[in-house]
Amino acid sequence: MEKVIHKAEDRGTAEHGWLHSKHTFSFGGYHNSKRMCFGFLRVLNDDIVEAGMGFGTHSHDNMEIVSIPLSGNLAHKDSMGTSSIISKNEVQIMSAGSGISHSEFNHSKEEKVNFLQIWVLPKEINITPRYGQKKFFNEDRKNKFQVVVSPDKEGNAVWINQDAYFSMVDLDKEIELEYEVKNNQKNGSYLFVIEGSIEVDGNKINKRDAIGVWNIEKIKIKALENAEILVIEVPLHEIPLS
Repeated sequence: MEKVIHKAEDRGTAEHGWLHSKHTFSFGGYHNSKRMCFGFLRVLNDDIVEAGMGFGTHSHDNMEIVSIPLSGNLAHKDSMGTSSIISKNEVQIMSAGSGISHSEFNHSKEEKVNFLQIWVLPKEINITPRYGQKKFFNEDRKNKFQVVVSPDKEGNAVWINQDAYFSMVDLDKEIELEYEVKNNQKNGSYLFVIEGSIEVDGNKINKRDAIGVWNIEKIKIKALENAEILVIEVPLHEIPLS
Protein backbone atom coordinates (compact mmCIF):
# COMPACT_ATOMS: atom_id res chain seq x y z
CA MET A 1 0.00 0.00 0.00
CA GLU A 2 1.13 3.52 -0.81
CA LYS A 3 -0.37 6.51 0.92
CA VAL A 4 -0.50 10.27 1.35
CA ILE A 5 -1.88 12.09 4.42
CA HIS A 6 -3.45 15.54 4.31
CA LYS A 7 -3.96 17.19 7.70
CA ALA A 8 -6.92 19.48 8.31
CA GLU A 9 -4.75 22.34 9.52
CA ASP A 10 -2.73 22.29 6.29
CA ARG A 11 -5.71 23.05 4.08
CA GLY A 12 -6.03 26.34 2.23
CA THR A 13 -8.35 28.97 3.70
CA ALA A 14 -10.71 31.41 1.99
CA GLU A 15 -12.57 34.02 4.06
CA HIS A 16 -15.10 36.19 2.22
CA GLY A 17 -17.33 37.29 5.11
CA TRP A 18 -20.33 35.35 3.83
CA LEU A 19 -18.23 32.29 2.91
CA HIS A 20 -15.73 30.41 5.07
CA SER A 21 -13.99 27.72 3.05
CA LYS A 22 -11.25 25.17 3.59
CA HIS A 23 -9.57 23.80 0.46
CA THR A 24 -7.96 20.36 0.54
CA PHE A 25 -6.59 20.94 -2.98
CA SER A 26 -5.50 24.08 -4.84
CA PHE A 27 -8.54 26.22 -5.55
CA GLY A 28 -9.24 29.90 -6.19
CA GLY A 29 -6.62 32.01 -4.41
CA TYR A 30 -5.02 28.97 -2.77
CA HIS A 31 -2.27 27.34 -4.79
CA ASN A 32 -0.05 24.54 -3.57
CA SER A 33 1.90 22.62 -6.20
CA LYS A 34 1.85 19.57 -3.92
CA ARG A 35 -1.91 19.76 -3.47
CA MET A 36 -3.29 19.80 -7.00
CA CYS A 37 -5.38 16.63 -6.94
CA PHE A 38 -5.68 13.01 -5.92
CA GLY A 39 -5.97 11.30 -9.27
CA PHE A 40 -9.20 12.48 -10.88
CA LEU A 41 -10.37 14.06 -7.59
CA ARG A 42 -9.68 17.74 -8.25
CA VAL A 43 -11.54 19.73 -5.56
CA LEU A 44 -12.68 19.00 -2.01
CA ASN A 45 -13.92 22.18 -0.37
CA ASP A 46 -15.40 22.32 3.13
CA ASP A 47 -17.73 25.33 2.79
CA ILE A 48 -19.71 27.24 5.41
CA VAL A 49 -22.14 29.82 4.01
CA GLU A 50 -23.74 32.46 6.21
CA ALA A 51 -27.52 32.74 6.48
CA GLY A 52 -29.22 34.06 3.36
CA MET A 53 -25.98 34.24 1.40
CA GLY A 54 -24.52 32.17 -1.41
CA PHE A 55 -22.88 31.76 -4.80
CA GLY A 56 -24.53 33.82 -7.55
CA THR A 57 -25.08 32.43 -11.03
CA HIS A 58 -21.84 31.13 -12.53
CA SER A 59 -20.85 28.62 -15.18
CA HIS A 60 -19.03 25.27 -15.35
CA ASP A 61 -18.20 22.78 -18.06
CA ASN A 62 -16.74 19.27 -18.19
CA MET A 63 -16.69 18.65 -14.47
CA GLU A 64 -18.61 16.29 -12.19
CA ILE A 65 -19.68 18.41 -9.19
CA VAL A 66 -20.94 16.68 -6.05
CA SER A 67 -22.46 18.51 -3.08
CA ILE A 68 -22.92 16.82 0.29
CA PRO A 69 -24.58 18.95 3.02
CA LEU A 70 -23.30 18.32 6.55
CA SER A 71 -25.72 20.74 8.24
CA GLY A 72 -28.34 23.19 7.08
CA ASN A 73 -30.08 23.45 3.71
CA LEU A 74 -28.67 24.48 0.35
CA ALA A 75 -30.82 25.95 -2.44
CA HIS A 76 -29.84 25.14 -6.04
CA LYS A 77 -31.01 26.62 -9.36
CA ASP A 78 -29.56 26.00 -12.80
CA SER A 79 -29.94 26.77 -16.49
CA MET A 80 -31.68 23.41 -17.09
CA GLY A 81 -34.60 24.67 -15.02
CA THR A 82 -33.75 22.68 -11.90
CA SER A 83 -34.76 24.28 -8.60
CA SER A 84 -34.21 22.24 -5.45
CA ILE A 85 -33.22 22.20 -1.79
CA ILE A 86 -30.63 19.71 -0.55
CA SER A 87 -30.17 18.83 3.12
CA LYS A 88 -28.10 16.55 5.33
CA ASN A 89 -28.37 12.90 4.23
CA GLU A 90 -28.90 14.00 0.63
CA VAL A 91 -26.33 13.98 -2.16
CA GLN A 92 -26.47 16.14 -5.26
CA ILE A 93 -24.53 15.76 -8.48
CA MET A 94 -24.30 18.08 -11.45
CA SER A 95 -22.61 16.83 -14.60
CA ALA A 96 -21.60 20.14 -16.17
CA GLY A 97 -20.76 18.51 -19.49
CA SER A 98 -20.91 20.89 -22.47
CA GLY A 99 -21.77 23.79 -20.16
CA ILE A 100 -24.20 24.81 -17.44
CA SER A 101 -24.89 27.82 -15.23
CA HIS A 102 -26.14 27.53 -11.66
CA SER A 103 -26.42 29.28 -8.31
CA GLU A 104 -26.20 27.94 -4.74
CA PHE A 105 -27.57 29.79 -1.73
CA ASN A 106 -28.14 29.09 1.93
CA HIS A 107 -31.86 28.40 2.06
CA SER A 108 -32.08 29.64 5.65
CA LYS A 109 -32.21 33.28 6.71
CA GLU A 110 -31.14 32.33 10.24
CA GLU A 111 -28.69 29.40 10.21
CA LYS A 112 -25.43 28.64 8.44
CA VAL A 113 -25.10 25.81 5.97
CA ASN A 114 -22.01 23.57 5.88
CA PHE A 115 -21.45 21.38 2.83
CA LEU A 116 -18.71 19.55 0.98
CA GLN A 117 -18.18 20.72 -2.58
CA ILE A 118 -16.34 18.04 -4.57
CA TRP A 119 -15.16 18.13 -8.18
CA VAL A 120 -14.17 15.04 -10.15
CA LEU A 121 -12.77 15.16 -13.70
CA PRO A 122 -15.21 13.45 -16.12
CA LYS A 123 -14.80 10.25 -18.07
CA GLU A 124 -16.43 11.67 -21.19
CA ILE A 125 -16.35 15.35 -22.10
CA ASN A 126 -19.06 17.55 -23.61
CA ILE A 127 -21.93 15.29 -22.58
CA THR A 128 -25.40 16.77 -22.21
CA PRO A 129 -25.53 18.46 -18.77
CA ARG A 130 -27.55 16.62 -16.16
CA TYR A 131 -28.64 16.92 -12.53
CA GLY A 132 -29.22 14.24 -9.90
CA GLN A 133 -30.22 14.25 -6.25
CA LYS A 134 -31.08 11.52 -3.78
CA LYS A 135 -31.81 11.07 -0.10
CA PHE A 136 -30.01 8.38 1.89
CA PHE A 137 -30.68 6.97 5.34
CA ASN A 138 -28.37 6.89 8.37
CA GLU A 139 -29.27 3.32 9.31
CA ASP A 140 -27.96 2.11 5.93
CA ARG A 141 -24.43 3.29 6.75
CA LYS A 142 -24.24 2.31 10.43
CA ASN A 143 -20.99 0.34 10.69
CA LYS A 144 -21.21 -0.51 6.98
CA PHE A 145 -20.46 1.25 3.73
CA GLN A 146 -23.25 3.02 1.91
CA VAL A 147 -22.50 3.81 -1.74
CA VAL A 148 -23.94 7.25 -2.54
CA VAL A 149 -22.22 8.00 -5.89
CA SER A 150 -21.54 5.40 -8.55
CA PRO A 151 -20.92 4.97 -12.32
CA ASP A 152 -23.80 2.46 -12.37
CA LYS A 153 -26.77 4.25 -13.93
CA GLU A 154 -29.18 1.56 -12.71
CA GLY A 155 -27.89 1.42 -9.12
CA ASN A 156 -29.20 2.98 -5.93
CA ALA A 157 -26.61 5.78 -5.86
CA VAL A 158 -26.56 9.01 -7.87
CA TRP A 159 -24.81 8.50 -11.20
CA ILE A 160 -21.43 10.04 -12.03
CA ASN A 161 -19.76 10.34 -15.42
CA GLN A 162 -16.57 8.68 -14.19
CA ASP A 163 -15.41 5.31 -12.88
CA ALA A 164 -15.67 6.68 -9.36
CA TYR A 165 -17.47 5.68 -6.18
CA PHE A 166 -18.36 7.71 -3.10
CA SER A 167 -19.18 5.72 0.03
CA MET A 168 -20.16 6.92 3.50
CA VAL A 169 -19.98 5.11 6.81
CA ASP A 170 -20.81 5.95 10.44
CA LEU A 171 -18.55 3.88 12.68
CA ASP A 172 -19.00 3.27 16.40
CA LYS A 173 -15.91 3.52 18.56
CA GLU A 174 -13.62 0.45 18.37
CA ILE A 175 -15.40 -0.95 15.31
CA GLU A 176 -13.05 -2.22 12.59
CA LEU A 177 -14.12 -2.37 8.98
CA GLU A 178 -12.52 -3.10 5.60
CA TYR A 179 -13.18 -1.02 2.52
CA GLU A 180 -12.86 -3.20 -0.57
CA VAL A 181 -11.58 -1.18 -3.51
CA LYS A 182 -13.86 -1.59 -6.52
CA ASN A 183 -11.01 -1.34 -9.04
CA ASN A 184 -7.64 -1.59 -7.31
CA GLN A 185 -5.79 -1.83 -10.64
CA LYS A 186 -6.96 1.62 -11.71
CA ASN A 187 -8.30 3.48 -8.69
CA GLY A 188 -7.05 5.01 -5.50
CA SER A 189 -9.19 5.74 -2.44
CA TYR A 190 -9.33 9.03 -0.55
CA LEU A 191 -10.70 8.79 3.00
CA PHE A 192 -11.97 12.08 4.43
CA VAL A 193 -12.96 12.09 8.11
CA ILE A 194 -16.04 14.25 8.59
CA GLU A 195 -16.28 13.67 12.35
CA GLY A 196 -14.32 11.68 14.93
CA SER A 197 -11.01 9.92 14.36
CA ILE A 198 -9.87 6.66 12.78
CA GLU A 199 -6.73 4.58 12.33
CA VAL A 200 -5.53 3.49 8.89
CA ASP A 201 -2.27 1.59 8.46
CA GLY A 202 -1.07 2.74 11.89
CA ASN A 203 -1.87 6.39 11.18
CA LYS A 204 -4.34 8.37 13.26
CA ILE A 205 -6.63 10.39 10.99
CA ASN A 206 -8.60 13.06 12.85
CA LYS A 207 -11.63 15.20 12.05
CA ARG A 208 -11.29 16.83 8.60
CA ASP A 209 -7.98 15.02 7.99
CA ALA A 210 -7.71 12.76 4.96
CA ILE A 211 -5.61 9.84 3.80
CA GLY A 212 -5.27 8.74 0.21
CA VAL A 213 -4.19 5.15 -0.46
CA TRP A 214 -3.49 3.13 -3.58
CA ASN A 215 -1.96 -0.16 -4.73
CA ILE A 216 -4.12 -2.08 -2.25
CA GLU A 217 -7.24 -4.25 -2.52
CA LYS A 218 -8.70 -3.71 0.95
CA ILE A 219 -8.27 -0.84 3.41
CA LYS A 220 -8.52 -1.62 7.12
CA ILE A 221 -10.19 1.12 9.15
CA LYS A 222 -10.57 1.28 12.93
CA ALA A 223 -12.69 3.87 14.70
CA LEU A 224 -10.78 5.42 17.61
CA GLU A 225 -14.02 7.20 18.54
CA ASN A 226 -17.40 7.50 16.87
CA ALA A 227 -16.60 8.58 13.34
CA GLU A 228 -18.22 9.68 10.08
CA ILE A 229 -16.16 8.96 6.98
CA LEU A 230 -16.45 9.72 3.28
CA VAL A 231 -14.49 7.41 0.95
CA ILE A 232 -13.89 8.77 -2.57
CA GLU A 233 -12.56 6.13 -4.96
CA VAL A 234 -11.28 7.61 -8.23
CA PRO A 235 -9.03 6.66 -11.14
CA LEU A 236 -5.39 7.67 -10.74
CA HIS A 237 -3.93 9.18 -13.89
CA GLU A 238 -0.67 9.79 -12.02
CA ILE A 239 0.82 9.10 -8.61
CA PRO A 240 -0.89 11.53 -6.19
CA LEU A 241 1.23 14.38 -4.88
CA SER A 242 2.15 14.43 -1.19
